[in-house]
Order: sequence, then structure tokens, then C-alpha cells
Amino acid sequence: MANERDSMSPTVVGLGVLWPACWTGLPIKLAFGLLAFAMGWMEFEGRLGLAFLMLLGSPVTIFAVPLISIVLDGHFGEGIGLPLLFLLSVPIDIWALGVVGKTFFLERFRKEPPDGLGFSLWWKSAVVGAVFLPILWYVVSFVTDMSVSASQSIAQMESLRHLFHTGLPVAERIGLEVTIWGTVSFGILLLLLAIGVSTIGRIIRDMANAAQPSSDNYQALITRWDLMRVPSDQGLFMTAVTGAGVVLCLWFWAALPVTTPHPHECCQKEEVKKEPRFKPMEVLTRNEQEIAEIEALVLALEQTKGAGKEPKKADKEKGGGKAERRATGDSPAVTKP
Repeated sequence: MANERDSMSPTVVGLGVLWPACWTGLPIKLAFGLLAFAMGWMEFEGRLGLAFLMLLGSPVTIFAVPLISIVLDGHFGEGIGLPLLFLLSVPIDIWALGVVGKTFFLERFRKEPPDGLGFSLWWKSAVVGAVFLPILWYVVSFVTDMSVSASQSIAQMESLRHLFHTGLPVAERIGLEVTIWGTVSFGILLLLLAIGVSTIGRIIRDMANAAQPSSDNYQALITRWDLMRVPSDQGLFMTAVTGAGVVLCLWFWAALPVTTPHPHECCQKEEVKKEPRFKPMEVLTRNEQEIAEIEALVLALEQTKGAGKEPKKADKEKGGGKAERRATGDSPAVTKP
């Protein structure tokens, strides 16, 4: 067992502490981050969004992310959400590193966790991150720019143009460029992250070497690190956690409708008027009245039309009689000899 502890590489040690610490503090920091978004305290994009993700994902970026923002002439965006989240993440990260560090010391190193282990791990790892992450940022950015230029040059090579009459097709060219520079940048990023994790692992291993060895057997150590996660007053702990969760949920839902983003004036939809409720009896009554009015109008039109035709018919008959008498009087058949 001692040989196994001595053979652990610094990368394994650093990853064994940082990875569980990330997932231990992430839910708490994420809850405060969502609350800040709902209340309109946090508005940013670009590298500030990357700083937010780094803050959520790693417990050692509390000093590094502000340095990145200062070096790159960045700002914290509008509102106090990101600086406030930086401050709230400090006790969360210290607590997460303390819980994970004590478990790792007892389980893997068989050493007694020193007092203030969480704070020691936090400030030492944060200093490493403050120095290492800006270097990682510049190196990865430089390698990415060089890889993009190289991939574009490769895609325009004459040998590739001879394969195709009009050069490399657009889709294949984009795929080739992304594959080339993405592979190189991702490989450099993984290499530098392994170096950073290994550096933190060396710090943790040096702290373990200076700690006192534990005299308990393996079963007693298992009992100790299991009981570390069980509070002494479970009822009080559950009440406090439930109360805090209820308060945060109510706070979130009370602030969310006020700060919900609305569409821009150019994108607003036309207001749709609500159709009145359909009432069958009113519709039938209105239809009956309309039918009665139409019938009265039709009768009035028929009477007017009939009264206008009778005088014309009498005049026609009278005029026809005069014409017949005129024709009879003028006829040679009825004249005297």
C-alpha cells in the first residue's frame, strides 16, 4: 500500500482532488449564478462568459480570472453579479477543498489531515492558477492563430488544386481547416492543463509528506471519512438546507418576471384582440330582428314598385285606344262613298 501511495503521479493526485472539489461546489455556485441572472445583476458575453464558466468549473480560478480580465482590458460587465459571485465562491471553494482533501488524505495517503487543510489547498492552488492560467491563455491563443494560418495555407496548396479542377470544395476546405487547427489547439490545451494539474498535485503531495501518518486501520479510516459527511445534528442540518432552498426558490421566482427580457420594438408582434364570447341566444335574437327588418324592406320595395307601374299601364291602355280610333277613322274601308 505504501508503494502504491508513493507511485501516484502528481497529475493523478491533483486530478483526484480538483475533480471532486469541482462537482462538490458547483451546485451551490450555480444556484447563486442563476439568482444573479434572474435579478439582472449579471450581463456579459465573450470572455466574461468564459470567466463565469471557469469560475463555476474550477475552485482555483478566483485570482486567475480577474487577472485575465485585467490583462485583456476586460471588464466585469454591467451589474455586480460576477464580482459578487467571485466573493461568494471563496468560502464555497474552501469548504469543498476541505471536504475532498480530508477524504483524499485519509483514503489514499493514510495521513492525518492537518488543520485548515481546505484554506491551505485553496490559497496555494489559487496562486498557481493566477500565474499559470494567463500563460495558458496566451499560449493557446498564439497556437490557435498560427494553426488557423497554417490550415488555410495547406487548403490552398497547389497539390490540392491539381486534384480538383476548381480547387478544394468549400465544405471539404472548411472541414480540413477546422480539423487541423482544432486538433493542434486542443492538444496544446490538454498538455498545458496536465502541467497545471500536475503542479497542484505536487503541492498536495508535499503537504501530505509533511502530515502525520494515521495509526488507524483501513476499516477505522473508512468509518472516519464516512462520518465526516454526516452532520452531528441531522435535523438541524436538514432544516437549514431546506429553508435556504425555499428562500432561494422564492427569491428566484419573485425576481424572474420583473427582469425577463422583452423583445425589441422592431420585433414586437401585433396585438391580437380577444374575440368576444359566443352567446347563441343573442345571436338568434339578432338574426330574427335582421330578418324582420329585411322582410319589411322587401315589402316596402314591392309596394313602391307596384304603385309606380299602375299609372304607366293605364296611360299605355289609353294611348293604345286613341291610336286604334285614329286608325279606324282614317281607314278607307269605313269611309262613305
